[in-house]
Amino acid sequence: QVQLVESGGGPVQAGGSLRLPCAASGPIFSIDAMGWYRQAPGKQLELVALMIPGGSTNYADSVTGRFTISRGNAKNTVYLQMDILKIEDTAVYYCYASIRIGALSTRTYWGQGTQVTVSS
Repeated sequence: QVQLVESGGGPVQAGGSLRLPCAASGPIFSIDAMGWYRQAPGKQLELVALMIPGGSTNYADSVTGRFTISRGNAKNTVYLQMDILKIEDTAVYYCYASIRIGALSTRTYWGQGTQVTVSS
């Protein structure tokens, strides 16, 4: 019943920008953390950016200063603003959320993934 829906991917030139929205819906009691992971061909899935309820954020060293995660106006919505994109940022980006669906249960959910392709 809980779903993460993300969008905003596509082709972009190096140095350009993209914004990825992600919205969680369903029977959500609370959200422990929400953010994005990415996976490039032949590489391990890596954390890109994460936000916790208190507003704290965590970024991969490779994107610090270029990417920004923020809370959206809609409930349970976050955005990943990606600026000064590099070829190395090319990957499938997955929205992630750790969601508490009850007082005794927390589960991990993933978005469907969106392709970001950065060209020179």
